[in-house]
Amino acid sequence: MLLTADIGNTNITLGLFDKDEYKNEFRLASDRDLGQIEYENLLKTIFRDYPIDACVIGSVVEELDEKFENAVKNVFNLEPVVVSNRIECGVKIIADNPEEVGADRIANASAVAKMNIGAAIVIDFGTATTFDIVNSKKEFCGGIIIPGLRTQLKSLYSSTSKLPQIEMDFSPVAVAQNTKDAILAGVIRGCACGVDGLVEQCENELGESVKLVATGGYSGLMANYMKRKFDIINPILTLEGLKHIYELNKKSYVSTGVKICQK
Repeated sequence: MLLTADIGNTNITLGLFDKDEYKNEFRLASDRDLGQIEYENLLKTIFRDYPIDACVIGSVVEELDEKFENAVKNVFNLEPVVVSNRIECGVKIIADNPEEVGADRIANASAVAKMNIGAAIVIDFGTATTFDIVNSKKEFCGGIIIPGLRTQLKSLYSSTSKLPQIEMDFSPVAVAQNTKDAILAGVIRGCACGVDGLVEQCENELGESVKLVATGGYSGLMANYMKRKFDIINPILTLEGLKHIYELNKKSYVSTGVKICQK
């Protein structure tokens, strides 16, 4: 089985693929204070009943990179494919500074390039809301980064003296008559309006129409407030992108813990 590890700022999402079939998913908190041994114990416990023979890691948390990679090596006796702009990913990265592009964004771009749907914008609703833009030439052009929905809620609470801490929920109205609904309207509906407007601007700059692909924990929620409907909603798009990157690079690795080469 292939273990795909998406290490984000809030969660580590661990997806299991048996060939092309998505089998299971596990989530851990992205705890920077845990040591390598503790991550090894977690992996041993979670995957004791699964025959893991390959792994691909995409991380945007530098503090976890080395310890998680080494934990995978020790527990499963294999060399994981680690996503970066230096390996084959199915798209050409033409951003000004390719090394700045996060592994999750590379994975998203790789996933939509594999779909062969032409120009596309992946909107990933996570800790940050990101736009990952791939043109019809399968070039990763760059994108947009916005504070995520939950990040905005936390910021309002922590930066003010009277606004309450609230949980994510549906926004029932735009003209709110209480504080909770006012915050939800501003964060959720405001984000939806921003996404609609930014998609239009991106299409104008690209000079071609795009397919809209949504992923991330709040993609289903946001679909209720968008004028421009998503063409595809895929909650596991990033994991599928990691899998595709593994397939493109697996010949460079073997399951004995020895790396033959890396592009």
